Amino acid sequence: MHVLVIGGAGYIGSHVVYALLKEDHAVTVLDNLRSGLRENLFAEAAFVHGDINDALLLDELLSGGPAARKAGNGSPYQAVVHLAALKAAGESMLEPEHYARCNIGGTINILAAMARNGVGNIVFSSSAAVYGEPQYLPIDELHPTQPTNFYGFTKLEIERLLEWFESLRGIRYAALRYFNAAGHEPSGAITGVESNPANLLPIIMEVAADTRARIEVYGNDYDTADGTGLRDYVHVTDLADAHVRALRHISTGRTSLTVNLGSQNGITVNQMLEAARRITGRAIPSVIAPRRPGDPARLIAGSARARELLGWAPRYSDVDTLISSSWAAYNR
Repeated sequence: MHVLVIGGAGYIGSHVVYALLKEDHAVTVLDNLRSGLRENLFAEAAFVHGDINDALLLDELLSGGPAARKAGNGSPYQAVVHLAALKAAGESMLEPEHYARCNIGGTINILAAMARNGVGNIVFSSSAAVYGEPQYLPIDELHPTQPTNFYGFTKLEIERLLEWFESLRGIRYAALRYFNAAGHEPSGAITGVESNPANLLPIIMEVAADTRARIEVYGNDYDTADGTGLRDYVHVTDLADAHVRALRHISTGRTSLTVNLGSQNGITVNQMLEAARRITGRAIPSVIAPRRPGDPARLIAGSARARELLGWAPRYSDVDTLISSSWAAYNR
């Protein structure tokens, strides 16, 4: 199958590309390289430097036109994996217009180009941010969707667009609601690391690698085992495997789906820190900082639906593998 992976030079996208190539799919990556890295590109995958706000480029690619031929892979596409988005929750509250244009408007461009060119399958990178404050745990797909930031709103609106485009244009979809993506490809095949990360584990790794002075722990008085926030971390290689399985599911004519991707286990900030100190052998200085507004004490995924429909189960999402695979990438 020929798959267009949009955002395939990014952290999660590069792992998805790697998983698709291992399954012998033909892959073309479309990425604007604003956050993605050239070092995350694979020689086996064609590459197009471009943006989802360029509707003409999307049409040229999906029609097998000049842009596709220039990339060296003009064969027809059977599917799209869509991972391109602005993703900073705090920034989304300050620049909602920008997030709407990029995330929602860009996705409309993708779906319109797919419909015009007969590409009938899309796997979409959604987020647990669609749920907002947890009303119960674990959070399953029946949990109310009430985003508390504009980023989560854009992801939820895109899911609704997917439902309409299936109904009106026959495009099957899989919407994958990630919880906390972490870790790095255990084989070492992907060498790029995120710049200016906002998530816990890469920040810990930067402190361990002496490129950041310390880590701030936001709150130590939550209702958890050690007072620090508890989150559900899922290894990026497990996420990539879910994308391949979801693509297989929808491309073989089965129903569209929306599923959570999480480990169904929780790790507190202090537990992650202590494990990182043990595995890296580094001190990793930390300080307690005030709670961040809107941060819940605990977030745990209910991902039984992904296990049932996709046969998916995380293999690398234990705390030691999350940290050791990350440390290998940062300690080169």
